[in-house]
Amino acid sequence: MSSRGLYFRLISFMKPYWKRLTCALLLMVMVAIFSGISIGMILPFVNVIFSGGKLDLAGTTDGEAGGIMGVAPEALSSVQETVRQKVLSFYSSDSPVVTLERICVSILVIYFLKGLFTYLLAIVNASLEQRVIRDVRNGLYTHLHRLTLSFFHASKTGQVISRITNDVTLIRMSLSAGFLGALRDLLFVIVYASIVIWISWRLALVAFLVIPPITFGVTKIGHRLRRYSTKAQEKMADITSVLQETISGIRVVKAFGMEDFETTKFYRHTRGFFSAFMTQQRAASLAPPMTEFLGATGALVVLWYGGTQVLEGHLLSPDWFLIFLAAMLSIIHPAKNLTHASAKIQEGLAAARRIFEILDTVPEITDSKDAVDIDTISEGLEFENVSFTYGEQEYVLRDISFKVKKGQVVAIVGPSGAGKSTLVDLIPRFYDPTSGGVKIDGKDIRSSTIRSLRSLMGIVTQETILFNDTVRNNIAYGIEDIPLEKVAGAAKAANAHDFISNLPEKYDTVIGDRGVRLSGGERQRIAIARAILKNPQILIFDEATSSLDSESEKLVQDAIQHLISKRTNFVIAHRLSTVTNADLILVLDDGRIVESGRHEELLAAGQVYRKLYDLQFKDYPQAVREG
Repeated sequence: MSSRGLYFRLISFMKPYWKRLTCALLLMVMVAIFSGISIGMILPFVNVIFSGGKLDLAGTTDGEAGGIMGVAPEALSSVQETVRQKVLSFYSSDSPVVTLERICVSILVIYFLKGLFTYLLAIVNASLEQRVIRDVRNGLYTHLHRLTLSFFHASKTGQVISRITNDVTLIRMSLSAGFLGALRDLLFVIVYASIVIWISWRLALVAFLVIPPITFGVTKIGHRLRRYSTKAQEKMADITSVLQETISGIRVVKAFGMEDFETTKFYRHTRGFFSAFMTQQRAASLAPPMTEFLGATGALVVLWYGGTQVLEGHLLSPDWFLIFLAAMLSIIHPAKNLTHASAKIQEGLAAARRIFEILDTVPEITDSKDAVDIDTISEGLEFENVSFTYGEQEYVLRDISFKVKKGQVVAIVGPSGAGKSTLVDLIPRFYDPTSGGVKIDGKDIRSSTIRSLRSLMGIVTQETILFNDTVRNNIAYGIEDIPLEKVAGAAKAANAHDFISNLPEKYDTVIGDRGVRLSGGERQRIAIARAILKNPQILIFDEATSSLDSESEKLVQDAIQHLISKRTNFVIAHRLSTVTNADLILVLDDGRIVESGRHEELLAAGQVYRKLYDLQFKDYPQAVREG
């Protein structure tokens, strides 16, 4: 997408707030007008000071030698003189003190109104930009939840976080200084330039000769700046990614004594960001002083040329020349801000491109147009000739076919990398099969809405995901205003109530990030309590007990027995002792089902399952191994 298209797309987020934008534009106009009027107050003030308190209504200018936009010099001079006389007549009085008081009161009122409109403009602008940024951030976060697991597997967590935080902040600065600020400064430039041209187009022409080199220089800097800004944002995303990974894996870092290694790596990334940021800042900081210097050069040329003309009695009267000079100098600051706005716009465009990359990512798993809600599972579930591959890689699953009746327990075993987790990931449609289909009650699950399909399921994984919240809110995840009795009932069924009762605040105890204040077994039982409370019809256990000690495993296994009753269950088991009572055991190897049956049948067959079983129980007596 071109820079123009990218910026218009960014600005389109303001469309719902067109009333506030219109209000902001009107306030900008009022601020610009009163800024121009404040400069015009030089006319009566200079006259009353240098005329001994008596305003000179007779007129002192000989007119400008030349016309403007088709207006004859005599007519232009006449208009200027008419304005001059009306302004001076308004303030004229027989008493010099009264005249000065009128001028001072007018200046006070003008600056009060200018300040009032400036304040209101700041409030409206802040409200507008924050609403837009809120919508961008909310839209980005909402879209992230629509994306499939493959996106997150291919993206660094820190990179994604950086786009929601750092990049969105840069967009805010682009809207604030780049769009709203640029509109305001552009109006100032128009007002001041109009005053300058109206007073003396010849002097204005001399002053405006600096505009082409400024425009050329700022444009060249802007192109380089966006490239540098993109690189700096990528470096910041790398820092966020390293930070997120280190904090999440701090136990491993400390266990391996890798604090110095991680610190060195972090320093390397911060040095990279520093270098990229300074390159960006050198480019961004060049435009404003360049604009100011060239503008000051133009003003000095005007001061010299116009001053000599005034001293010789030509071109302008002293009071008009002072207004001209004040307006000319007043242009420099908003003009400098416009070049600064250009830099902010380029930074914002670089950030917007990274954000729109995510917003334009199409979810791979979506509801079909005729998808319907599924409320229950009546008969069972079936895999029919299912094969699956991640992109262009080799097939992870090949020709998987089996049937499960409602209420059965299916165990999935096999060596590491056999495709066990991938197989169960197809049931809640974390991925869709590359070929074949998964059916519930004879209907392909792709004909059901994703939300209703997943509402039938509860998943307990080896890596238990808990939130930095209370025990109660973790068990009742996503369910508001649920009675504590029901939460406690689920905890009792999961063998979790006793240890929860011993926590400092019981069910209101905050368990820390990812449940760090609990043991592994306690975290698993909280996760099981969460699943019990949800009361799903299909349960998926992905090696839920493989990382637990024997005592914790016994408690978790008892909790699982409460949970699997009257439900359809899929159990990925690392320890084969946990699956001996399964109704169906599927043995996977290299993405294929190489054996299936009950525990006794597979042992008797003496193939892959028997080898896995003997390998785990080789140190146990024969009677124990045979069960």
